[in-house]
Amino acid sequence: MAEIVLGIASSHAPQLEMPPGTWRAYGDRGRTLAKHWFEGNTYSFGELVELRAGDHFEKECTEEKFETRFAACQQAISHLAETIAKAAPDVLVILGDDQHESFQDDNLPAFCIYYGESVDDAPRNSEHRATFGDAKIGKRPSQTLTQPTDAVLGEYLIETLIENEFDVTRSNKLPVGRGDGAIGHAFYYVYRRLMDNHPVPSVPLMVNTYFPPNAPTAKRCYDFGAAVGQAIRDWDSDKRVAIVASGGLSHTVIEEDLDARILDGLRHDDREKLLDYADVRFRGGTSEIKNWIALGGAVAPTGLRMEVVDYVPCYRTEAGNGCAMGFAEWV
Repeated sequence: MAEIVLGIASSHAPQLEMPPGTWRAYGDRGRTLAKHWFEGNTYSFGELVELRAGDHFEKECTEEKFETRFAACQQAISHLAETIAKAAPDVLVILGDDQHESFQDDNLPAFCIYYGESVDDAPRNSEHRATFGDAKIGKRPSQTLTQPTDAVLGEYLIETLIENEFDVTRSNKLPVGRGDGAIGHAFYYVYRRLMDNHPVPSVPLMVNTYFPPNAPTAKRCYDFGAAVGQAIRDWDSDKRVAIVASGGLSHTVIEEDLDARILDGLRHDDREKLLDYADVRFRGGTSEIKNWIALGGAVAPTGLRMEVVDYVPCYRTEAGNGCAMGFAEWV
């Protein structure tokens, strides 16, 4: 039978490839947004500044702190890349969300498993992460790269999950979308930053965390992850499998208390701390926590133990905008 040998969870936010000197300008984009999700409610930028004035987030937005936090994130990414290299898995199963990069509102699956023979990673130089970011830091390819996948495992997961009453969508060729049929950032982040553009074969599992009304709940994501993990362990193969959750933690408004509770829930497989929320608490970028929750469900029975490599709240405005970067491994 196949073996799950490793779990990895990592933020993939644009700031991770943006030099600290650009963080303030990137944060200025938040001032123009009509609404900001925070603790399950929406606020204008001005309302958010007033609501959180007592937290004095302006003190978190200094050039020195930008530099320190950026460096900490790069170190954590390098650590995770080394962990994957040492584990030397035969295949990666990647849990991530497609943010209207391939799938649009005319056809947006709750769960989709990609089982094509390969998948493309395109540079996408028009994206804002490319505009503010540094191609060298982000290991952005200069041209489209065709990356290997494990179509056999992908098809097996589709069949097995259908048998277990998860109505997953299947795709062996991604829609054109915004990326000309290339994979979205939740997945190419793993290929580029954690595998240095030379990934082992992968199976992309796309979870619609971002876009109601068909966003799966946290409980559904945990159960989905548990079903994926069981299917892998039952797979008639001698392959060694790593499962990666891409995205999170809280953003584009940072909620450190929520992140702390989620991390503790994952560390101890405490389902109350992972699942005891109204679904509206997971909106916008913060919804990507559901990928971590799905990973938690997948690895819970394996005996692998979670270690938080680092937690770095990367603020960029006085309203508390930013991304709480999380990096963890189950080894």
